Amino acid sequence: MMKTRAFKNKLEMLVFVGPALVLILLMAEIPFVMSLYYSLTKWNGIGKTIEFIGLKNFTELFTADAAFWKTMLFTLQYTVFNVILTNVAAIVLAVVLTKALKSANILRAAFFVPYIVSLVIIGFIWKFIFTKGFEALFTLTGWGFFEWSWLGDVKLAFTSVLFVSVWQAVGFYMMIYITGLQSVPGDVLEAAEIDGATGLTRFFKITLPLLMPSFTIAVFLSLANSLKIFDIIYTLTFGGPGNATRSVTLDIYTEAFVNNRFGYATAKSLMFVVLILIITLVQVNFFKSKEVEA
Repeated sequence: MMKTRAFKNKLEMLVFVGPALVLILLMAEIPFVMSLYYSLTKWNGIGKTIEFIGLKNFTELFTADAAFWKTMLFTLQYTVFNVILTNVAAIVLAVVLTKALKSANILRAAFFVPYIVSLVIIGFIWKFIFTKGFEALFTLTGWGFFEWSWLGDVKLAFTSVLFVSVWQAVGFYMMIYITGLQSVPGDVLEAAEIDGATGLTRFFKITLPLLMPSFTIAVFLSLANSLKIFDIIYTLTFGGPGNATRSVTLDIYTEAFVNNRFGYATAKSLMFVVLILIITLVQVNFFKSKEVEA
């Protein structure tokens, strides 16, 4: 009887978990193993001839591809600014919109809507705004900053990409923080207020530490998404002006599908995956250590 029950449990697990495992194997694990092989080859991604060249792709990447490391520097700079600005803005909005405001639900929806719109569409919309829209506003108002080349100047292009990214994503992270704020025990806040902790003191000493689980999730997601930035840059600047906003993912895309160096692009991808893995693991472990319980 016990053996029959154990067999039924294993069969049920296989029936429910099996399809998911097969999909993960087909969609993730097997392509990853294939990528390991392609990173050691010279292949254009189309032809039938695949030449095995060992570690030459990685040697070239670390010794001869200065342009790639420039894109890495841009990606890291963008990531730092985007993670900080997005999470700070999201926390501020979450605190404001958890107050007893009549329009709180409308405002939450308004901030969240850009996140559910395709990044490609967002990019094209803002490209139109930065060019034609600002040109029309300059004609109407005469304000000089509307005449600036927001996508053509090196510093302004970085600012434009960063602004659009924060504007698009802040609503999602705002909802994470709103959920976290609503889970903070009210009696803890009342006790802190009785003890004389009010305003910013109560927020930084009581609320923020209890918000750390939400902070861990939000920073993890914003960090991973920032490192993988592609859509916004592809539609807004395509890495310009002069490759000033060229991200790692755009560089990999160009290497694979424009330069037709699929094997070399795969080597770059694997190196970048390892970097993302290291950064996210360090971030999660650090913030997990800072979490407290009410």
